[in-house]
Amino acid sequence: MRIEAFLRQSPVFQASRIARRMDASLNLVLEDEEVTAFEAMVLAAIFFEKRGQIKPSALAEAFETTRSNVSHCISSLEAKGLVERRIDPEDARAVQLLLKPLGKRRAVRVMGILDRMQKRFEDGVGAQKLETMLAQMAAVEELCARIAAAGR
Repeated sequence: MRIEAFLRQSPVFQASRIARRMDASLNLVLEDEEVTAFEAMVLAAIFFEKRGQIKPSALAEAFETTRSNVSHCISSLEAKGLVERRIDPEDARAVQLLLKPLGKRRAVRVMGILDRMQKRFEDGVGAQKLETMLAQMAAVEELCARIAAAGR
């Protein structure tokens, strides 16, 4: 198709394409753990915080996604017996997220998988090149945001 040359040169399209393919690949890697890439990241985030100190809104902010996406993810993790929502005793309008024992074990395993993947990226591409690539992507992201803001 004629548009393919444009798509190959478009940082917006390429970043989106790469993100979709990497997400699909990570989902395959995590298949035996029966969690998606996003669920694995949420498990890791809950694991790293003090017990009962993480709320869905904080996860949405950290992952730059909607509270609805986080809520769906938490519901899936609850259905799998990995996470529990509890009413915050200090604020009845809020909920705390807690890992169940199975969730703790699963979080440790998926964090190991993510760590090994990061090591393979660093070994395969080079830690400095990865850091440079991420900085360049952030610069393009910022430029895209400025273009969008100027167009309003």
